[in-house]
Amino acid sequence: MSMELALMLVTLFGLAGIGTPIGYSIIIASLVYLGLGGFDIALAGEKIIQGIFKSFILLAVPLFIVSANIMNAGTISDRLLQFCVAAVGRFRGGLGHVNVVASLIFSGMSGSAVADAAGIGKIIIEMMTKDGRYSRGYAAAITAASATIGPIIPPSIPMVLYALVSDQSIGFLFFAGIVPGLVMGVVLMAMNFYLAQKRGFALEAPVPLNELPKTTARAFPALMMPAILLWGIYSGKTTPTEAAAVAALYALLLAGLFYRALTLKSLYHVFVDSARSSAAVGVVIGGAFILNFIVISEGIPQSISGLLSGLDVSPLVFLLGVNLLVLLLGCVLDATTIILVIVPLFIPTAREMGIDLVHFGVLIVVNSMIGLITPPYGILLFVINAVTGIPLKEIISEIWTFLAALLIALLIMILMPDIVLWLPRLLGYQG
Repeated sequence: MSMELALMLVTLFGLAGIGTPIGYSIIIASLVYLGLGGFDIALAGEKIIQGIFKSFILLAVPLFIVSANIMNAGTISDRLLQFCVAAVGRFRGGLGHVNVVASLIFSGMSGSAVADAAGIGKIIIEMMTKDGRYSRGYAAAITAASATIGPIIPPSIPMVLYALVSDQSIGFLFFAGIVPGLVMGVVLMAMNFYLAQKRGFALEAPVPLNELPKTTARAFPALMMPAILLWGIYSGKTTPTEAAAVAALYALLLAGLFYRALTLKSLYHVFVDSARSSAAVGVVIGGAFILNFIVISEGIPQSISGLLSGLDVSPLVFLLGVNLLVLLLGCVLDATTIILVIVPLFIPTAREMGIDLVHFGVLIVVNSMIGLITPPYGILLFVINAVTGIPLKEIISEIWTFLAALLIALLIMILMPDIVLWLPRLLGYQG
């Protein structure tokens, strides 16, 4: 390891350790490396501009963020929730099931776990804790756990970022996320059913079946959004970036004109919030472009590849090792940083070992999402704590069972790649 790289890492961890946002920490640490290595400091700006020019795909990120925020600002989330209550609210642990199904459906519109937890999650926590039917900690924990499904089922912002670093097709990555997302939903609902039986949660008053068509009709235009998105990508009518623009426009027309639930003032706030969220992701992406140049200059991917081939590990052991590392990093780093900075180090080795990079990408994204609910850092736990005021201690005490259920789902996906690759192969993927 060169002295420049060592000082860069000391700067990076030092700044992150005192609470500097990770994007700024990466950029400042990279500037330290460039300065000490005798490079022109302006190279940092050049690498960011080059990276953005080559990555038309990145436009999808702010577009998915704005469509999610429009969904939350309009009454679309409420209509979807009423549909879910009518569909699965009648079973034992009904509102827990509603929570998971609502996340599955809402995830087809937002691509963001934080948007899911802060929007639809806040409403359903209030429904669950009303009259003391569920404890505050339980309601918050299942909301956080189900929100992790958001970026697995398309559209997905982390999948867009993985496509950027791995040069894989976003369309196939999106389709590869559908079955794993459903598997995660099923294991969470099974855990919720088991806990509801064990703790004797009260049954909800079932919505009469004759009201189901009316509730479905009210939610139907919103339910069509993921279908339009995937049809556009699969049919070749739109690129993934164009599909993201269509999704944002569809959300705007739906909330503003069809449901008449969006004022100009609320739309202004939606755009401001979306710009802030996009900028936060953009700073990390900018830092990652410089850092990836440094990592390649230092030959780190080749060193890791040589080290692992020297150990003669099997592809399965490699997959388990990388997933364990990402799980541990997920406790302290956000998903964007893991996908943009850590994952590119292992992609050359995965390619050499014959591991399918679409399968690898889905595993990484699922794993990074599990990191969002893993104490101590678990950003979704903080988001729910911020929007509901439920103490972190109560949320963390209930999160462990759901964390275990999601780890079982991840293990199934590692051991059975066909679960991930079945749908893409059906649609022409050659991997």
